[in-house]
Amino acid sequence: MREPNVVGDWQEYDEQVGLRVRVHGVEKAEPPKGRDDAADELTYFRFRVTVENRATEHFGIHLEDGQIDIRVGADGESAFLDWRNSQFIEGYDVYPLRRATAVLFAAGPEAVLHRMDIQIQLKVDDEWTERYLWAGGIENDAAVEADARPDAARDSLACQVSNFLRREAES
Repeated sequence: MREPNVVGDWQEYDEQVGLRVRVHGVEKAEPPKGRDDAADELTYFRFRVTVENRATEHFGIHLEDGQIDIRVGADGESAFLDWRNSQFIEGYDVYPLRRATAVLFAAGPEAVLHRMDIQIQLKVDDEWTERYLWAGGIENDAAVEADARPDAARDSLACQVSNFLRREAES
């Protein structure tokens, strides 16, 4: 069974050796050009998708709204992706030792933003890559006691991984 990445982790592609991607920087934020009417009564958040090329040749990458899926809360309800305010990566050549970053704005009910899954599927050189999933949320950077079991509000994969790594470092 494949495990999701934790927000902030790099994921390397098998088919495109040297290419890697990560979802990071999840935080509450208002979009730069104003709210979309479809997001009334929802809380906006921002996250970044960074693609890095560690290979010796360049890759043409493409990442737009149809290649990103965001699910929030325990039931995995779809979040609103504000495509008007987001900055996608469209037909960009990433040369060796370079990065390209998309800044995306989305919205969802504030009560469930501590738990989200973000799935990305890049298009590289006109070929679809494998889909990868990152789990996390807005409040996952807060410290959690190593011996404490995550409660319902903090029961996320990122917190569980953080607790595990903390316990391993102590032993």
